[in-house]
Amino acid sequence: MGTFLWCITTVLAFIVSLTVNACPPSDLAALLAFKSALHEPYLGIFNSWTGNDCCNKWYGVTCDPTTKRVADIALRGESEDPIFQKAKRTGYMTGSISPAICNLDRLANIIIADWKGISGIVPSCVTSLTFLRHLDLTGNQISGQIPADIGKLSQLTVLNLADNKITGSIPRSMGNLTSLMHLDLRNNMISGILPQTIGKLKMLSRALLSGNQISGQLPNTIQHIYRLSDLDLSLNRISGPIPESLGKMAVLATLNLDGNMLSGTLPATLINSGISILNVSKNAIEGTIPDVFGPKSYFMVMDLSYNKLKGPIPKSIATASYVGHLDLSYNHLCGAIPAGSWFDHLEASSFTNNDCLCGKPLRAC
Repeated sequence: MGTFLWCITTVLAFIVSLTVNACPPSDLAALLAFKSALHEPYLGIFNSWTGNDCCNKWYGVTCDPTTKRVADIALRGESEDPIFQKAKRTGYMTGSISPAICNLDRLANIIIADWKGISGIVPSCVTSLTFLRHLDLTGNQISGQIPADIGKLSQLTVLNLADNKITGSIPRSMGNLTSLMHLDLRNNMISGILPQTIGKLKMLSRALLSGNQISGQLPNTIQHIYRLSDLDLSLNRISGPIPESLGKMAVLATLNLDGNMLSGTLPATLINSGISILNVSKNAIEGTIPDVFGPKSYFMVMDLSYNKLKGPIPKSIATASYVGHLDLSYNHLCGAIPAGSWFDHLEASSFTNNDCLCGKPLRAC
């Protein structure tokens, strides 16, 4: 009799342990609702999403080992995972992101990227996920606007919505994302101005906003983003002058402003700064190239082409520490191209279609 009771107790304890170690029913229901709104026809991504324990080998799902709550959803349509190698193709998924995902209130990471066919909007309730640190929905067909209260996600460090069909403007509340380090909104249809509140993003190191319809002037508050090293606002509709404060930013190394409607003169601060990739081509910048090159000037890329620059190429450029790719074509420059080691590797295309430049590699003066 004692042995029988011991066996019953052991079995019951085992069943209880399985229940305790499984994800809670609320998380299971949320994941199944999330799955039901998507269709993945080729790879069988969701084939493992069976049974009652979503913490046990469900593809792309990770749970907190202590609480057993779902912490991560990581579904990438381009991956070196064996499931992709076996199929010899990248992923394709249609459907939309169900608001049921917001019931997973312990989520730290949401990566649903590069599936090419997922449409619909970013669920507005995603801003209630107070533990969220990483939101990556790049490479889909997602439309609609960035949730207006996105700034509630105080722990968010990565926001990537690139290569979608996002419209509307950048919410002012984005300035409240004080933990944000990486912002990528490239290749959408975002319009409106850059809000002044962007200057509150003290931790931001990369701001990639190219290929949108952003207009207005560059806010001076950008200078307060002390950690910013990469700023890409190319291929937008930004007008007005380039703030000279951009050249005074301590760690800014890449500045891409090409393909806008910028006017005014080229700030001297950009020439003698820590910027190593400078592209302001295809704008309406006028005046002369500042004659302030020196040992601090180190340019892997300097592209000033397709503007309204006039006058000579500054002789001080020969004193720069390094000039790699240089493009001054399609301006109104005139005079002799300075002699210097930086010019020995440059082709005529770097200087063509100016008013009266001469010297190597163009015709002799």
